[in-house]
Amino acid sequence: MDERPENQRQTAVRPQPHPLSGKDCPISSPAKNFLGIPVEGDICSRSRTPQKPLEELQPLLQALLDDPSIVSFGWHQYTPYFNDGDECVFGVGSLWVRTTQNRQVEDVDELEEYLYELEVGENPSLGQRRRIWNSETRTYRELPYEGPDEARYDRCLALSNAIGGGHFDDVLLEAFGDHAAVEITPYAIRVTGYEHD
Repeated sequence: MDERPENQRQTAVRPQPHPLSGKDCPISSPAKNFLGIPVEGDICSRSRTPQKPLEELQPLLQALLDDPSIVSFGWHQYTPYFNDGDECVFGVGSLWVRTTQNRQVEDVDELEEYLYELEVGENPSLGQRRRIWNSETRTYRELPYEGPDEARYDRCLALSNAIGGGHFDDVLLEAFGDHAAVEITPYAIRVTGYEHD
């Protein structure tokens, strides 16, 4: 029992249903509530790629780890500091793959440019499938694979599409953090800070 004088007692505030909830109304967004309390006003929410669990990424990673011709692979992941007025959102960059046929680079200044040469679709040791733009149909036509090992290329492309498509952003952010360069070998995963714009 509240022993304070009558004029100092506080009554419990109980959330009341919103007067427009459940009725047809001119509000364009659906009625929302948080912990049973109606939420009013304009809610800005961005469309987000549905996230997938680590268990779906593991076989794609393992396929590259099991390939004796793949020395290492990796990517950059970060939230940009500036995005020309658009929202800065965490993302994962292009997958690069170094095979036994690729040269080794020791010069740190050359490394960043070298990694672009190793991206899936650019790395000559992986091969590629070129695409040609048809201006009449306004579509791309994919040409047959050119390269040494189409199955290896397809495994690398599957991992590239998985991490580049945003479906594993939460898993990768949790595992390796923001502003990170990730390199994976059969023996270790190296994460270093990544400087970017």
